[in-house]
Amino acid sequence: MDYTKVKVAVEDGVAIVTLSDPGTMNAAGLDLAGELAHALKSIAIGKPAARAVILTGEGRGFCSGANLSGGGATTREADVDGKPDAGAALESVYNPLVTVMRDYPLPIVTAVNGAAAGVGCSLALLGDIIVAGESAYFLQAFRRIGLVPDGGSTYLLPRMVGRARAMEMALLGDKISAAKALDWGLINRCVPDAELMATATAIAKELAAGPASLGAIRRLIWQSLDAAWIDQLHAERQAQRTAGKSDDFVEGVTAFLQKRPAAFTGR
Repeated sequence: MDYTKVKVAVEDGVAIVTLSDPGTMNAAGLDLAGELAHALKSIAIGKPAARAVILTGEGRGFCSGANLSGGGATTREADVDGKPDAGAALESVYNPLVTVMRDYPLPIVTAVNGAAAGVGCSLALLGDIIVAGESAYFLQAFRRIGLVPDGGSTYLLPRMVGRARAMEMALLGDKISAAKALDWGLINRCVPDAELMATATAIAKELAAGPASLGAIRRLIWQSLDAAWIDQLHAERQAQRTAGKSDDFVEGVTAFLQKRPAAFTGR
């Protein structure tokens, strides 16, 4: 598939996926969202081959939210009452996209530059490791146009920062700076803008050099947000069975016994 709104590059086992519609600050219209989902699915099956992913935005912003002028979550598809169904595109496009990210087989690092607004905030927060430049900010802008948070925001935010702060972000719609996001525990790193990609890349390369079990680790932690204690113990047991049969486990133990760094292959 030829992309017009997304760029994909691979470096040292890291797939760098760049939202590329800088004229709209990478607004997530249906076209961009569809291309992003396709690119992520392709990487997941090894086309191209990678062991970690960086998601970032081109230009001044990470993602400014749905493209209100070019078709986004507010696409005016008529409901049975004849009025527009602002949720139709969520069901068909955006919800499948964020679910792909949540259930992804590889670690994801989001490198957040500038605005992460609306559904763009959700995309940013779906990173397993979230790195933001100092000028970045996170914005639940939905109240400004009379809609509700989407893209999984009402699931993610209370679990990441608690109910009170989630309510503040959603009801007041204030910008949350990268520094405040770090203080709240919303992100992992806040770095000078000039160091954003270098920091994200260093983290992603470390993940890409890790064992295949990293994919299982990130899935277990995501699943734990909904799982009962006994179910999570069972999930750990099943994942451990799979990890223990991998070449990386053999290499890890051998390297430990030989007192040398492990050379994992992702298998």
